[in-house]
Amino acid sequence: MTTIAPPPTTAAAPDPRPPSTFGALARKIRAAGLLDPRPDFHRAAAVCCLGLVWLTLALLIVLQGSWWALLVAPLAAVASAQLAYLGHDIGHHQVFANRRHEWLAGVIVGNLFTGLSYGWWNDKHNRHHANPNVDGEDPDVADNVIAWSDRQAARRTGFGRWFARHQAKFFLPVLTFTGWSLRVQGVRALRERKGWRGVVEALLLVIHVAVVVGLLWWVAGPLFAAVFIAVMNLCWGLVMGMSFAPNHKGMAMPEPGERWDHLRKQVLTSRNLAGSEFVDWWYGGLNHQIEHHLFPSMPRANLRLAAPIVKQHCAEVGLPYHEVGLVQSYREIWAHLDSVA
Repeated sequence: MTTIAPPPTTAAAPDPRPPSTFGALARKIRAAGLLDPRPDFHRAAAVCCLGLVWLTLALLIVLQGSWWALLVAPLAAVASAQLAYLGHDIGHHQVFANRRHEWLAGVIVGNLFTGLSYGWWNDKHNRHHANPNVDGEDPDVADNVIAWSDRQAARRTGFGRWFARHQAKFFLPVLTFTGWSLRVQGVRALRERKGWRGVVEALLLVIHVAVVVGLLWWVAGPLFAAVFIAVMNLCWGLVMGMSFAPNHKGMAMPEPGERWDHLRKQVLTSRNLAGSEFVDWWYGGLNHQIEHHLFPSMPRANLRLAAPIVKQHCAEVGLPYHEVGLVQSYREIWAHLDSVA
């Protein structure tokens, strides 16, 4: 009896990338109920934001006619930062299941209360989440004022090259202009948006500016209004910039065209900040950046609870999980800026 041998087969080339274990992690997180909505927390966050706004208004009214009211500007900056964090939660589908309600709440918190284009920010932020720290794809590491990579620094000429060499010294002053940059970019983007949503966003921004300028003018005149707005936005820019910078700056930057699976892409490019619940509040939950990037729709209040699960999973699969204190995070950022220079 003749035995017919099976046809020869060609062995598949091994995949150089280790298999992703994100699915296993997601099942652990889901089983712990950490993706469930937290309406109690977001109601409390909204009340806190409104309380800060009303406190700011009350102090301005009490100090009407006095330049001492300028001391209220940092408080107004903190209130704006907390409003921005709430808008961030809304944009990540953490608050509303209904998309219409979500958009309406987003433009009220973003455009009307914060003076920031919600639609522009949402589009920009989604691109960041899709490709964190990827030069040319992540708008947060675009080659603008700061050179975030050796490739960006090498492209500089003239004053740009000189600035890149000394950028670590200028980093804090540059951060103070973060608020102005966010506002200007949002307005520029609105000019290109078509449809009724763009019109509504523009109208709400105009109302925001009119109310803020009118109130401050009434408090102590036009010069006071101009100075207060300048100081408040510089403080707001510093608060927001210092909140954004530790998240990814100085962490791994994938090469253009290099593709990592979701777990590695989000963990290796992100940095967590250790600290108390006050740190969670001050940073709007962005101090748990690894968990936030892995699960953007996870309510901010659950990120601290998810951290031990994510950390243990990363240890099991041999993936570095980077968490440092506040001071060390900024040391690492400055060291990165120096190394690029």
